[in-house]
Amino acid sequence: MTYVVTEACIKCKYQDCVEVCPVDCFYEGENMLVIHPDECIDCGVCEPECPAEAILPDTEGEAEKWLDLNRDYSAKWPNITRKGEEPADAEEYKGVEGKYEKFFSEQPGEGS
Repeated sequence: MTYVVTEACIKCKYQDCVEVCPVDCFYEGENMLVIHPDECIDCGVCEPECPAEAILPDTEGEAEKWLDLNRDYSAKWPNITRKGEEPADAEEYKGVEGKYEKFFSEQPGEGS
């Protein structure tokens, strides 16, 4: 089992999860994070830290469709080991529906 980041992270990217991850398995895109499923040790400490509630165990039905995206982009984006600045407008996008279709970016983040 692993945890995955879902579309709720898009344009929020709070990064509180990065601070608590003991194995540094988060990777940064321009406007969201992903978890490398083969590096995640299933400890679950990241899930309650996410203000956007964007992290789910892959055993939940909705998480299944995000597993491939997390796997794919964790191979393309830089690893992030420290919390960076959240977007200034993060709160405006918290809870917005359909963010993947409207805002997802394949571009990598800056990493840390």
